[in-house]
Amino acid sequence: MDRNIRTIDDVLRLLDGLFVPEADRWTSGAASWWDGFYADRGRAVPFFVAKPDENLVSYVERGLIAPGRALDLGCGPGRNALHLASLGFEVDAVDLSPAAIAWAGDRAREAGAEIRFHCGDAFALAAGTELGGPYDLIHDSGCFHHLPPHRRISYLALLDRALAPGGHLALTCFAAGEMGSELPDGDFYRQSRLYGGLAYTPESLRWIFSDLTEVELRRMHDEPPESPYFGEPFLWTALFRRDARP
Repeated sequence: MDRNIRTIDDVLRLLDGLFVPEADRWTSGAASWWDGFYADRGRAVPFFVAKPDENLVSYVERGLIAPGRALDLGCGPGRNALHLASLGFEVDAVDLSPAAIAWAGDRAREAGAEIRFHCGDAFALAAGTELGGPYDLIHDSGCFHHLPPHRRISYLALLDRALAPGGHLALTCFAAGEMGSELPDGDFYRQSRLYGGLAYTPESLRWIFSDLTEVELRRMHDEPPESPYFGEPFLWTALFRRDARP
């Protein structure tokens, strides 16, 4: 007989276990799935291209964010981390997948970029000292929508712990009506799967991140193949600011 629920983390791990193994895209146990995803570097996956997100480029060009310390969550092959480093950001980049980190490291060496790559669970790393921050920018292009509803608690805790006062969260995620599952939160637990990721509306994003100040929330621009930037209109892009504490 087990009586092993005492903390919020215990509850979160219990909820993690309600999903079938093949639904797991967010725990350290998902590393092998992501390794398989990244194994073929020549595969025609849109975000395998070595281009930064158009919204991230725009934030810097318009002066909405400025170089400082940055954390790239779910960095994949490192395209956005490399862009941030090229602009003078001091970058930490984290991903569950050793294959993704190896690819990103190869790209960084080719570009002569100084980036600290971390392989593992960002929540666990941030709870320790490895990703302690504070960061002036936390950037997430495609990580958040792979989290089950209960792990928003972990995500917000990471922001609270690691995002500097006055710092920004730059988020890109599935747009409702375009891509991702629109099931109510509770149904994911009844069906034990995430159906490739969760879709969000602007209203849901504003509610989830209501402790932050919205700077901009819009649909990602559709970038043509010849563009130097990545952009797909089935994604929301959002920039939120953590107000400086009094």
